[in-house]
Amino acid sequence: MADEAAAPETGKTPAPAPALPIKLLIMVVAAALVAGLGGAFIIVKFMGGHNGGGEAAEEHKAEAGSKSDGHGEASGKQAAAPGVMFDLDPFIVNLADAPDIRYLKLTMKLELENEGVSANLSSRIPQLRDTVLVLLSSKDSTTIRTPQGKFQLRDEVTQRINGLLPKPGVKTAYFTDFVVQ
Repeated sequence: MADEAAAPETGKTPAPAPALPIKLLIMVVAAALVAGLGGAFIIVKFMGGHNGGGEAAEEHKAEAGSKSDGHGEASGKQAAAPGVMFDLDPFIVNLADAPDIRYLKLTMKLELENEGVSANLSSRIPQLRDTVLVLLSSKDSTTIRTPQGKFQLRDEVTQRINGLLPKPGVKTAYFTDFVVQ
């Protein structure tokens, strides 16, 4: 009996001692994990989000500045109030890539100065589509894939459509779908 009484006491004595450090160790590890994850989240949220947003804002400001430089201050004020929008059906054309056959699917909207231009364009849809199709099929995929190529294409589309009208009334063209395959 003395042995039985001694065995439970030795079993009870070592059991409470390791249980307290294990619980303490688990709590410390959990607290460190939560603090580390929380700190990482805060750093990514404020540092990562701030830099990415700043770059996007700088690009947007630079793009807006280049647009207003090209059109002057008077039309910069008009750009704040959008004009009448004119939807065009999608264009699907073969591009002028010699060895390969590549296609372009392009959907665009035209920003017009007033409703009168919209009525004038509506009566000239076949001429408008022909003009744009001929222009698009003369381009190659390497040129129009670049941002500069897209800006140049936008300007050329605007100029060609304005050439169809008795009085230029198209402010700009906006590409809403642009797929090269």
